[in-house]
Amino acid sequence: MSMKRAFGTAVLAGALAVVLAAAAEAKPFRFAVSGDANTMDPHSQNAGNVTLILRQIYEPLIHRGKKLEKVPGLATAWQPVEPTRWRFQLRRGVKFHDGSDFNADDVVFSIKRALAPTSNYAIFVDTVADVVKVDEFTVDVVTKVPDPILPDKFTSVFMMDKEWSEKNNATRPQNTREREEMFTVRNANGTGPYRLTTREPDVRTELARVDSWWGWQDRGLNDGNVTQMTFRPIGSDATRVAALLSGEVDFVLDPPLQDVNRLKQSLRVLEGPEVRTIFFAFDMHRDELLYSNVKGKNPFKDVRVRRAMYQAIDGNAIHTRVMRGQSVPTGTFFPPQVNGYLKSEDVRHPFSVEAARKLLADAGYGAGFEVTLDCPNNRYINDEQICQAVAAMWTRVGINTKLNAMPLATFFPKIQKDDSSIYLLGWGVPTYDALYSFQSLLQSRDGQPGNGIWNYGRYSFADMDRLINIMKNELDATKRTAAIHSALRIYREDIPHIPLHHQMIPWAMQKGVNTVHMANNQLEVKWVKLD
Repeated sequence: MSMKRAFGTAVLAGALAVVLAAAAEAKPFRFAVSGDANTMDPHSQNAGNVTLILRQIYEPLIHRGKKLEKVPGLATAWQPVEPTRWRFQLRRGVKFHDGSDFNADDVVFSIKRALAPTSNYAIFVDTVADVVKVDEFTVDVVTKVPDPILPDKFTSVFMMDKEWSEKNNATRPQNTREREEMFTVRNANGTGPYRLTTREPDVRTELARVDSWWGWQDRGLNDGNVTQMTFRPIGSDATRVAALLSGEVDFVLDPPLQDVNRLKQSLRVLEGPEVRTIFFAFDMHRDELLYSNVKGKNPFKDVRVRRAMYQAIDGNAIHTRVMRGQSVPTGTFFPPQVNGYLKSEDVRHPFSVEAARKLLADAGYGAGFEVTLDCPNNRYINDEQICQAVAAMWTRVGINTKLNAMPLATFFPKIQKDDSSIYLLGWGVPTYDALYSFQSLLQSRDGQPGNGIWNYGRYSFADMDRLINIMKNELDATKRTAAIHSALRIYREDIPHIPLHHQMIPWAMQKGVNTVHMANNQLEVKWVKLD
């Protein structure tokens, strides 16, 4: 054999060995959820199924650790240098997935992009007055007022590449209300541990490991070994469970509660409380409801009607029958893990059919009325079943309730156009501070960033607004907590929502899957280890 041929054979053998070794080390991971993400734009839709994928691709300045503590991300350090100025030192040597460098220009661009009118992330940057580049790896964020929880907010603001966004006409977020089609709906370019390789909406989304990601150096925190991941939306509960039991998928984020005990017999199930509350919200703005037979007035403006609907709900039946014990009934709208929680205000108004009927009669609706309830059917645990049960309870007291259940992709655009009379919503708290819930859900929609951004019932109450403004700006922790507690009292007495429960979340997976169960119900694939 010639030297040249022998060398060639050796090279081929070496290459084959590398390929075989790589194949042996490949760790594909397939996970399923009931509903798909409706966009890949990192500032467009602040919803759980969207961030579930985006957090694998994009990164914020500050990460959350395995105990939800704040840890360095694209910023290595941050501190207030003035009452209204925070300074962020940026991580050096970070690259976007297309190879371009991450620097201060990208941070300035991303934060300002999150402030755009089409952004659903304004709640996280609402106090920002300006973003200033100090040097290539230092950024100052100037706020309109002192913001004691700005670092907590910035754990949810993803960083984009300025040049890539400009090149692809994506300098502002996609308008999901209008179902706008733009480059960022199906394409992504982040700095995170995985890059987007395939995007087929409502079919599959595939990501590949970025071996050069800076975070893999911290094996104490980012110790996963997944090399490729496939996200599959499977709307049918039975089909999703069958896919898990057959080994077609490795992980299901939202197994149906009725199957959890069966899944425990042959698979691994992790359980725990989620920082998410399920509630009903009313249209309290219009003088006449869109979807009701009441003409010339809006019954939901009367607190007696709202309380009647609250007391018509048998919360224990929802907990035991619909949720099979996998919920924490509540009288407020965030759980104990959130700063500002007050146990004395976490008390439900008592279930009473008789009281509900009397309240309706006192309000002038003794003969009842009709209304349509809008509800997602693939977003929260047993969401449609909850709505079915509550619709029957309201009908029992004289409010003939028509259920309009729909997929998430239809539901969110509908309520975001204020096209609803009453709807079910689930609310997580990524900042772990009460302000996020109060400002997003209950502050008057006055056009200021973040104010009432999810207040689609357009609730407005001057005393509530005043207390929320104290929460935003007060640096004295005692005074700030007092404002939160006063607002919780108004919430319970004025009934802008009907709270139901905090979700308990089971995660089901093959026995060879090891991960960290998170109270924010967000799987971090960088922590997933496959045997």
